[in-house]
Amino acid sequence: MTVNPTHTALWPAPHASGAVAATVHVPGSKSVTNRGLVLAALAHEPGWLRRPLRSRDTLLMAAALRAMGVGIEETVSSSSAVAGGQDGSGEAWRVIPSGLRGPATVDVGNAGTVMRFLPPVAALADGPIRFDGDPRSYERPLHGVIDALRALGARIDDTSKGSPGALPLTVHGGGALDGGRVEIDASSSSQFVSALLLSGPRFNQGVEVRHVGSALPSMPHIRMTVDMLRAAGAQVDTPEAGGEPNVWRVTPGALLGRDLTVEPDLSNAQPFLAAALITGGRVTIPDWPARTTQPGDALRQIFTEMGGSCELTEQGLTFTGSGSVHGIDVDLGEVGELTPGIAAVAALADSPSTLRGVAHLRLHETDRLAALTKEINELGGDVTETADGLHIRPRPLHGGVFHTYDDHRMATAGAIIGLAVPGVRIENVATTAKTLPDFPELWAGMLGN
Repeated sequence: MTVNPTHTALWPAPHASGAVAATVHVPGSKSVTNRGLVLAALAHEPGWLRRPLRSRDTLLMAAALRAMGVGIEETVSSSSAVAGGQDGSGEAWRVIPSGLRGPATVDVGNAGTVMRFLPPVAALADGPIRFDGDPRSYERPLHGVIDALRALGARIDDTSKGSPGALPLTVHGGGALDGGRVEIDASSSSQFVSALLLSGPRFNQGVEVRHVGSALPSMPHIRMTVDMLRAAGAQVDTPEAGGEPNVWRVTPGALLGRDLTVEPDLSNAQPFLAAALITGGRVTIPDWPARTTQPGDALRQIFTEMGGSCELTEQGLTFTGSGSVHGIDVDLGEVGELTPGIAAVAALADSPSTLRGVAHLRLHETDRLAALTKEINELGGDVTETADGLHIRPRPLHGGVFHTYDDHRMATAGAIIGLAVPGVRIENVATTAKTLPDFPELWAGMLGN
């Protein structure tokens, strides 16, 4: 593990002097915002995204689509601007589809949704689209999308620099793509499946995606993709609907321009719910949906098993800690992005925890399993990596530097520990801007600082 030497600023993680009591307005879902942008860009009529997330990942997606010729107009209501609008309630993006075109250059940053969802869109453009990004993006798996697009008729150059099957690359768009049947191994990222499904309605033959590897991680994100496709008018056949196991089919057809209101990002609600759990406090997240495909909804059950209780009403979700935090043995294969925050809570529990089913986290923004093990242990913890997860034995922790490796969820995990352990300092807390803008301010506001 290496620490980025350019991000050495240390943020003193606030220490909670007692039980927290707060209402926290969590900004919109990154996953919904970026899927909504792609579907709106591919629609046959203009659409709206209301309360979108404005973060590094979503702004990179919007900039990439603009570079390919899509119109995206941003508006903010005057009342929201006056109030500060931290939850984005007054913001809206008007998306105006047009002929996708190159040449263009796309900066993916380190956003998995941008680097994986947009090459299929680029294959529909008229002209070359070059993709590049942060150094870490070169190490993240992209072969599933590249190989699939080639099999479906796209022309891609991924050998000009670096390793084949990874960034940087150029998609030579031909204005259309045949599509059809394709087999992929998506065991390293469910985004490979979502990427092909999102653009599938625009392929001449649609697309049939057949996963042929080991267990698929993050299935809720595929269900999110399917639900949003259907809401935009696409016909999608899935395994859950009686189809073949591990096979998804999208019929070619026009996508509708929607008026979509983006849900709060439930995974980004995790540190605030964790604060209630570990301080024996109470936190309310307004507008928590009664039905959702977001993986973060699993926090209601997981954190309840770890010692809290929750109530879901029309106003939102209220989570209450009991004053005790218990260890847990849990398979997080479908909700792997929650692992850093759960590991942080588990390090403060009264009994050991085993987190399973998350070997794929070694290929996320950083190797999250190695990073969590190193950083918690350097604060006095006892964490060991397993083949597919972590085993955590709680021990008294002490202050120290918690490195983030440019990973937003590492930063929020360190902040959770800092609530209970004085003297924790987070390196590069600004990395939270990837999906949760103004996290330090939201965190301080929760504590009444």
